[in-house]
Amino acid sequence: MSSAPVSSAAAVASIGVDFGTSNTVVALVAEDGSVETLRFEHGGTRHSVYATALCFQQERAGLPPSAEGGPWAIERLVEAHSAVRFVQSFKTFAASAAFQTTQIFQQRYTFQDLLAAFLRTLTRHAGPRLDLGAPRVVVGRPVTFAGANPDEALAMERYRDAFGRLGAAEAHYVFEPVGAAFSYGRRLDRDATVLVADFGGGTSDFSIIRFARHGGRLKAEALGSSGIGVAGDTFDARIVERVVAPRLGRGGSYRSFGKVLPLPTHYYTRLTRWNELAMMKGSGDLRELRELARSALEPEPLEDFITLVEMDLGFSLYRSVSAAKVALSAEDQVDFRFADGGVEIGSTIRRADFEQWIADDLTRISATVDRVLAETRLAPAAIDRVFLTGGTSFVPAVQALFADRFGVDKLVSADQFEAIATGLALIGASEEPARWAVAA
Repeated sequence: MSSAPVSSAAAVASIGVDFGTSNTVVALVAEDGSVETLRFEHGGTRHSVYATALCFQQERAGLPPSAEGGPWAIERLVEAHSAVRFVQSFKTFAASAAFQTTQIFQQRYTFQDLLAAFLRTLTRHAGPRLDLGAPRVVVGRPVTFAGANPDEALAMERYRDAFGRLGAAEAHYVFEPVGAAFSYGRRLDRDATVLVADFGGGTSDFSIIRFARHGGRLKAEALGSSGIGVAGDTFDARIVERVVAPRLGRGGSYRSFGKVLPLPTHYYTRLTRWNELAMMKGSGDLRELRELARSALEPEPLEDFITLVEMDLGFSLYRSVSAAKVALSAEDQVDFRFADGGVEIGSTIRRADFEQWIADDLTRISATVDRVLAETRLAPAAIDRVFLTGGTSFVPAVQALFADRFGVDKLVSADQFEAIATGLALIGASEEPARWAVAA
């Protein structure tokens, strides 16, 4: 298929939606075969991704809060002069049976309520060319959903409910790395067995696909897939655990009935998870933190933690942590700095230390790659190409994991944001999109 942009007048043949933990991307394939990733104009900038975030604001008493998404959600958060609720990384709740609802102002929201609200903002800002009620819509999903005990059936029920509200009741749901493989497959000029490694925010997913040309046309066969809920957000969490949490009181003590006790750790566990940090303001955690601060031996760090939650500084913290992680891919050490709302945190992070912090995570990722190789009964030598996508694929320790196993000459990287959505749209435009869909 052509990679030329889709004309604004061209009829859309298929739509691919990569609903990600941190960012969402939409691609279109026109009837003439041209492909385009939707861009969003905001603040004089064309964005190739739509931040997976929501910002709710109570504009009038008695009415449901209004929702904004993407860069408009971030703008609302930064410029808010009244109370707002900012929600990020909520995809991580998709397969959690423990997550039933969250309260936003006076209204309770299920996961599917949040996702539907997000999709409404997405379609509103995309304009009429994005019609989720179109005949061929393909939505990406992880091979393994994030969470300790992910309920895949529940996650898919929630996806179908939310997308169905926007008209996509008949959408096909395809593994995200399979979408990435289709994007990469267009480059191939010969038969190849490809391992696709897709590193998202919440999950790392792996698929092996065999590409072959028959009669001048590229055919693909999915051989196997595996996934794990360890990815970019997990690596961020290691930085939060080691650098941020101690500065906000972790390891401290408080007095209770004449005894000195360690501060509870579950607040700091929530601090490391962007989806849960975003929800702390609407739960009882804020009240409990205030009570602990009154009896803490060192109240100042807890007071900064309270400020972080109270002022919705989670997204600002996320950007600082993520920026440090990205910088460590190019530098041996970086100076981490976070300063917002009167809270200041600083530390020098060495790449060697970071790689030690994520060593167990890399071991689990490696075991997941072993699983898909065992499932397909393929040795590493039988893999012709390893296609890496997603921001975490640029972490040197991740690159080394695949280079050591498959050989550096087999590694291929792509645009960390657009590959999956493009491939999903291409699947939608193929002869049999349903054969790539996941039945569950």
